[in-house]
Amino acid sequence: MQIDFATAADLDAMAGLLGELFALEADFKPDRARQLAALRWILDHPAHGRLFVARDGDRVVGMANALVSISTAEGGPVLMLEDVILAASHRGGGHGRKLVEHVLAWGRSQGMRRVTLLADRDNAAALAFYERLGFEESAMVVRRRSL
Repeated sequence: MQIDFATAADLDAMAGLLGELFALEADFKPDRARQLAALRWILDHPAHGRLFVARDGDRVVGMANALVSISTAEGGPVLMLEDVILAASHRGGGHGRKLVEHVLAWGRSQGMRRVTLLADRDNAAALAFYERLGFEESAMVVRRRSL
């Protein structure tokens, strides 16, 4: 498995993976056209974040969204990691760990000193995975609201 920055050619595959991720959340069903537009925006504005893809040959089998945020507490940029997903065929075997560690190494190389992870609190398997990677549980509950 190889991990690279995403390109425009990866957009459809990434939207498909996001469909798998959001299928787990009963209260959230994003529109595919809006997903593609958001992915393209990140690709077009690398100073605001980067999209990473995991490839098995030519096939995109995983992705991670690494957004750059500004923290007043840290006095500079921090990494916001979200939309981490692997295709079902590639879960287990250390592929997810490799993807996340690659993104974290990129963040360190960019001078970021902290990462905030956005994860679905109802996805026990994902939460256990992140805990094994050293992420701390937060008492904070993230809620969505449409504007």
